[in-house]
Amino acid sequence: MFATLSDRLAATFKNLRGKGRLSPADVDATVREIRTALLEADVALPVVRDFCARVKERALSEEVSGALNPAQQVVKIVNDELIAILGGETRRMRYAKRPPTVIMLLGLQGAGKTTLAGKLARWLGEQGHRPLLVAADLQRPNAVDQLSVVAERVGVGVYAPEPGNGVGDPVVVSRGGVAHAEANGYDVVVVDTAGRLAIDEDLMNQARGIRDAVAPDEVLLVIDAMIGQDAVVTANAFNEGVGFDGVVLTKLDGDARGGAALSVRQVTGRPIMFASTGEKPEDFEPFHPDRMASRILDMGDMMTLIEQAERAFDADQAAAMADKMARGDDFTLEDFLEQMQAVKKMGSLGKLMGMLPGMADARKQLESLDEREIDRVTAIIRSMTPEERRNSAILNGSRRARIARGSGVHVSEVNNLLERFAQAQKMMKRMTAGIPGMPGGGKKGKGKQVAAGRRAKKGRSGNPAKRAEQEAAALLAPAAEPGSGLLAPSGTKGVPGRDPLATGAMPELPPELRRMLGDG
Repeated sequence: MFATLSDRLAATFKNLRGKGRLSPADVDATVREIRTALLEADVALPVVRDFCARVKERALSEEVSGALNPAQQVVKIVNDELIAILGGETRRMRYAKRPPTVIMLLGLQGAGKTTLAGKLARWLGEQGHRPLLVAADLQRPNAVDQLSVVAERVGVGVYAPEPGNGVGDPVVVSRGGVAHAEANGYDVVVVDTAGRLAIDEDLMNQARGIRDAVAPDEVLLVIDAMIGQDAVVTANAFNEGVGFDGVVLTKLDGDARGGAALSVRQVTGRPIMFASTGEKPEDFEPFHPDRMASRILDMGDMMTLIEQAERAFDADQAAAMADKMARGDDFTLEDFLEQMQAVKKMGSLGKLMGMLPGMADARKQLESLDEREIDRVTAIIRSMTPEERRNSAILNGSRRARIARGSGVHVSEVNNLLERFAQAQKMMKRMTAGIPGMPGGGKKGKGKQVAAGRRAKKGRSGNPAKRAEQEAAALLAPAAEPGSGLLAPSGTKGVPGRDPLATGAMPELPPELRRMLGDG
């Protein structure tokens, strides 16, 4: 959603690179570009004015004039101000001291309240709660059925005593939902209320009636992030008519310009608490102002990426993989498949790559990523026998042809996969070799040369030249085993039981070392 704004800001900051000092004209030009970028992103005009005024004031202060890198300092100022207009700190959910906690959802029709209710319930379940969805939207056709399907999909309870479609009293249903939760051990109640195509008095009266009946601990306004500045108008109307505690932005994965996210917090004074970033139940996350500002400025969002990885990767599987590496076992196609499935659980590859810093220049490539590639690779590996997955070296031409037929791909795709897997195997071996305590990595990271150096310390001479000669001999000793002939000078090569270093003959050393030893 913030792609256009991000690109414009990145282009603006590029113009500052290489400047040892920023003049007032440079600051004015930068602020003018930022103002244009924000207006094009459909940010509310009062918000743009305040934002640019603060950026300009700080950019002209000693904060930048005394900085070693003014361009980076300006980026930091813009980042700080973006965090401020997005809310500053992350707003956490408030829970009732005595369960159940009641959460009421408000919003216009089409904002995605019902789907959002399921996502919120799923997220609450992951936090250790037992949520109940209450179908209080009795106005929109099939809204009750939709909520029931959503509840079943995410595995939570639902209270839907009325069929809806204009039948039933939403206030009575809401009150009954809270009583049902108390009687059946649900600790959180999410009330899905009706919306309208536009703000009207009937909508406000119904919302106020539900609010007074259930006394919610949190009233969340669900806003479609794609409606631009209209989101601010909607938020103000609900704030004056009913009141709400926080905002949930939906459809942040859309192609709108993102002005709602940058406007609603500043205009209403209410924090953005959650964001819906896709159609799947798992495409839902708490809203972190600092992380969102970092994404806008193409500085990545590593914390969210790490959190998603922690949820997707099974701890037992990770421990088993670590043990396997410690034993020196080969990385197999079965391991490769497990890792790919874990990556798939994290979500869209393009979205994951977009959380890495500096990926704005590769946005077109990210958008063209084929998400079905993991499915094709999975089909290829699952078309193999267990023995073939464990030992890819036995995959000859006839086996590869059979696998290609079984997975519905060309043989060339099987070959490409095996080539990439061979590279992954090599990389895993190199990683294992470099980890202390791993086979090939040396004991606690200390190799043969370090051990030889320890031997050299024994009885070291006080003469610098002679001590250097002793250390060089100790380093070369492991390769000069008796009979090896590896470093034997002319006339001694291959003589059994004869150590060339013991004869006093100096092996061929690099010129720098010879000069240090005083030999030429």
